[in-house]
Amino acid sequence: MAVAERIVFQPYVSGTRGGLKAGVAVVCRSVEEARRRAEKAMAGGSVVGGQIVRILADEEAGDYGEPEFVAVYGRVPEQA
Repeated sequence: MAVAERIVFQPYVSGTRGGLKAGVAVVCRSVEEARRRAEKAMAGGSVVGGQIVRILADEEAGDYGEPEFVAVYGRVPEQA
């Protein structure tokens, strides 16, 4: 299988004691679709932040490239 680009919107919701909890990640067809989903989720009020991540993956071989953080919305965990 060839290497494919994956675009993921990762939302975050409020966790216990003001922390953040990862919501269900959404695989999108494009960065534009991910931006629309992020903006809609943020407007809904239950999501406090999110990240759009692009990654190159050869899922058949189990090879994944380094994630590229395309956009950040609201509150997200700090990057290590």
